[in-house]
Order: sequence, then structure tokens, then C-alpha cells
Amino acid sequence: MTVFNSRKTEYKDKIRAIATNEKVKLRIVVPRSVSCHGAQLCITKEGEPPAYYSMFWAGMCGDSHEYWELHFSATTSGLYFYHFELETDWGKSFIRNVGRGIGDFAPDGGDFQQTVYDDEFTTPDWLKGGIIYQIFPDRFSFSGAAKNGVRESRVLRKWGEEPFWKEEQMNGIWNNDYFCGDLKGIEQKLPYLADLSVSCIYLNPIFEANSNHRYDTADYEKIDPLLGTYEDFVRLCKEAKKYNIRIILDGVFSHTGIDSKYFNKFSNYDTVGAYNSKDSEYFEWYKFTEYPDEYKSWWGIRLLPEVIEENESYREYICGEKGILRKWLRTGAAGWRLDVADELPDVFLDDVRKAVKAENKNALILGEVWEDATNKEAYGERRRYLLGDQLDSVMNYPFCDTVLNFIKFQNADAFFDGVMSIIENYPPQVLNILMNHIGTHDTERAITRLAGPDPEGYGRQWQHEHNRLSDYDYLKGISMMKLATLIQFTLPGVPSIYYGDEIGMQGMKDPFNRACMDWDNKNEELLKWYRRLGEIRHGTDVFKNGDFKEYFCSHKTIAYSRENEKSEVIVAINLDEEMITVSLSDEWSNCYTLLGNSPVNNALYLEPYRYSLIIRYK
Repeated sequence: MTVFNSRKTEYKDKIRAIATNEKVKLRIVVPRSVSCHGAQLCITKEGEPPAYYSMFWAGMCGDSHEYWELHFSATTSGLYFYHFELETDWGKSFIRNVGRGIGDFAPDGGDFQQTVYDDEFTTPDWLKGGIIYQIFPDRFSFSGAAKNGVRESRVLRKWGEEPFWKEEQMNGIWNNDYFCGDLKGIEQKLPYLADLSVSCIYLNPIFEANSNHRYDTADYEKIDPLLGTYEDFVRLCKEAKKYNIRIILDGVFSHTGIDSKYFNKFSNYDTVGAYNSKDSEYFEWYKFTEYPDEYKSWWGIRLLPEVIEENESYREYICGEKGILRKWLRTGAAGWRLDVADELPDVFLDDVRKAVKAENKNALILGEVWEDATNKEAYGERRRYLLGDQLDSVMNYPFCDTVLNFIKFQNADAFFDGVMSIIENYPPQVLNILMNHIGTHDTERAITRLAGPDPEGYGRQWQHEHNRLSDYDYLKGISMMKLATLIQFTLPGVPSIYYGDEIGMQGMKDPFNRACMDWDNKNEELLKWYRRLGEIRHGTDVFKNGDFKEYFCSHKTIAYSRENEKSEVIVAINLDEEMITVSLSDEWSNCYTLLGNSPVNNALYLEPYRYSLIIRYK
């Protein structure tokens, strides 16, 4: 019998983060042979000395085990780490974390994590149960509108051509080829997005910049002229609202462009930039080491000079009452995605939340964090993104890896470990609005990752040679995408579609994953599948806040449930080479099949690579 399992309700009644002053019941099951005559919870808030709480004997568990229990609560938010210590006839014994949430007698094991968030922490409800659609603006849709105020140095390409990837193609100017996707083009495609049941569009940067990715901001106050105008953005937000779609913007605040009105190295702007004079109003924003040509830059990329986010002038410009954050919220944006949030200091993130919520308490603050955001360490500090004072949500890279790795490598135990590690650590109001992507502008496309070779360690020449799947691998990839998205759309959080994934677009890493939306070559089978998943999410309330529970786990087969007070769904996927039977309890005798195999005689019989999504109403 297991001594402790932090992911089972019989040992821990809340498998999640808890609010301040909220009690969580902890129970250990100790063998009588240990001769335990005293048990304690040893719990340490990070940065403080450990505290000990006595547990009480709570009765027998069969003839050979006994229960020890207590209720724990905390008055302050933070990360708490705990284990159990027993007094026995043979001295002190320790129950520690040996992995996958399991506690055992292991003096050298680790501690369990308990996240405690502020009890007043709330997140926007409008995203729960929704679907995010990510757009790389230059490559999604070109309206055909004339372009004004565009630099002659920009290379305008024909829609659908391959993005430049060779150095000689770029004439020494990287990321300078543009396909003229624009805001009006996105507006024209709103019916298409509504047909996918999209509720939120996440736009990669749209502010004036001098690269096609626009992560080198030149002017936070202006829309890039190739994308359109201020009025175009206002109209896009208004038209999207008619389809119940909100727009969130990408905020790049850890650095600017070298070619910007703030730094202005090439004097292309009529401002006195930091590079032009130490008397510039922007001089104190930057980290010069030897003025003017030596300065700190983002990851050593000299085109991206770092800003000092702690600087009061910079924080006022971004976060002040008349700052950038509030300006674009007033214009119609519904929130911000913060680029490299883990590189933004706490004082800046605190100000971001104050500014955004002062302007619109329902606006979203979504951070780019690639790891578990509850215990992330950056620059020598434990971060506090999700305790109530900073972010509402993060990009859920751990789920992305978990989903794609299961479909590709078929390890059911690893799947549940990956999912439960996030569920266990995250506040529920965060969990329900996590950005659950399976690919973004920073990764190879999902179908390529699933059915193609691994590009890690290979350069652009190799990636170009392997950028297209064979016909066989492509068809295999479509089938794998359907299984991956079935999981993606039914896990806690909000699925995010990277533009073109729904029509089967392929691509290795940047720039191959940033090709033009292939409107004339859609994989109709996959697109129909995405539409059906969207319909199911839109019509099934349990995906807003339903509890997640492992239902079946065997080698290459998984089944899990999502349940709330109104309904329950079960998702089952068999990646084994033989038929697997998943038994169901009697309460499933009157269920409905939404996708895949239907139950027969209170069981799901899943042939190899088959799936099922069923629902019952209470």
C-alpha cells in the first residue's frame, strides 16, 4: 500500500494549489510494522526556517496499516515544500517524494510542493472553455489593400513563396522579407475563425518594427505600416467582438529594436535616441557599457538592445496611466501576452498587473514561460508569476511536450505524470485558462514534430531539405494530429491553434514554421476535425472548469475524465498494437458518444490507434 500520494484525494483532498487561509487535508498510511508513535508534517516556506506540525492518529486502515492526518493552511502566499517525519521504535523515519507524487520511506528523496496563492487572486472568466488562435500577422491573410509609409528597403514577396532562409537571400538584413499580411486581411477571415469556434486571437507583434517578426519594436505607439493603421486595429477589434472574439496583443518589453525611435542607431527616426546622445530622454533606459557602441543586448543579438525594466521612466512609459499597456486596451485589445516574461523583473510585472487591471479588470495577462511557472527560477530568484500579483496565465509548454511525446513515443505513465505535475502545482483559476498550444512561431509545426525527423542540432540547410514530409508520413501525421488535438482540446486549460495547423501546414523551425497561410491547399479532413472539436468545446460546459482525473493507464493507452456538477466526459486513446478494453461503471450506461468508439456492455473496446470521447449528464 502506498504511504502517501500527493495526486490522490485519499491522501490529499485538494490536488492543486490552495489559497491563503484555505485548509488542505493531508493523510499518510503507515504500516503497523513501523511502530510509529508520533508523526509530523515538516513544511518549509521558501526562504524561511522549517515548521513542524503534529499529525493525529486517525484509525486503522485494514489490519496492517494506520492513518495519520492533519489539516494545513498558510496565511501568506508563496511556495511551500513538505515531507513527513515519523518517530518509531528504531528512531526517526522520513517520508519523501520519490517521483510522480508518490511518498515513500526515502531519507534522500525530495520534498513535495504546495503552492499557496493570494485568496483575492482572480483571472478573467471569458477565456474559460474557449479557443485561442495564434496569428503571425505578416503571413496569415493579405487583404490586397495598398501599403503606405513603407520603407523601400523592405523586400515585398509574392504570397505563398518560401520565406528567405539563406544569408545571401537577405543581403545582410535578416528577417527583411514581407508577404504583406495585414489587419484587414485578418478581419476578412473572422467568419473562418468563428467557424472554428475561436474566442480569442493572439497576435504576434503588430507595432512598427523593422523585421518581419516585429520583436524589434521601433514604436510602441504605432501600428506597423505594412499591417495597416490605428483605425484598422480599432475596426478589427469591433468586428471581432461581433463574433464573440477578443484580441490580445504581444508586448515585447525586455528590449527594443536598434532601429527604433528609442535607440535610433541609424538616425531613421526624428527623435534623439539613446544612441544619439546621452541627453536623450531614452538614454537611461539602456545598458551601455562603453558609449555608444557597446551595450547589453537580448541574448547577445546586437539588433535588440536590452532595456532596464526597473527604470522609473521606462515603467511609466509602459505601465503608467497614459502608458502603452492602457493605451491599447482602451483602443479595443482584451489583454497582453508578455514576451519572455521570465526575463522581466518582479517590479515591472507588478506594475504591469496594476496598470492592466486598473484599465480593465477582465483583461488578460499571459506570460511566455517555457517551464513550470510556479517554481521557475530566473536570474537567481524564485519567480512569483502565479501567486496573484503578476500573471493570469502562461503559455503551457509542459502540456505541449506531454501531449506530443505521448502521441509520438506512447508512454502512458509519462503522460499522466506530465499532466498531473501542472494540475498539482497551479492555482485552479490559472489552470482553467492556460494557453495549451502544441506549437507556436518558436517551434517546428506540430505535424512536423510528430511525423518528421527531429531538427535539434541541425541548421537551416538541413531543415530546408527535410521541411516537407513524404506522402506516407504526411498521412500518418494527419492521424497523429487528430489524436494530439483530441487531447489538447479536452485537457484543463484553453487549446491554442497556431495558424495553419488546422489545415495541415508543415514546417521546421523559424522561418519554415512561419510560411504564408495556404488558403488554397487545406487538408479538409483535418479542418473538419478541428471544427468538430470546436463545436464540442463550445457546447460542453465541463471544459470550462471540470476536474481532471486519471481513469485508465496501461502502457500505451490512456483514459481520463473531466467532471463538474453538470456532466462528465471520458477521453480514451489506445496507441497499443492490440485491442484494449476500458471498463466503465454502471453510471455510463446512458452516455452519449461525441467522437470515436461507443461503449458496448459498459466498456470501451479500442482497436489499435482508436479513440473515444463520451459524455454523461447528471
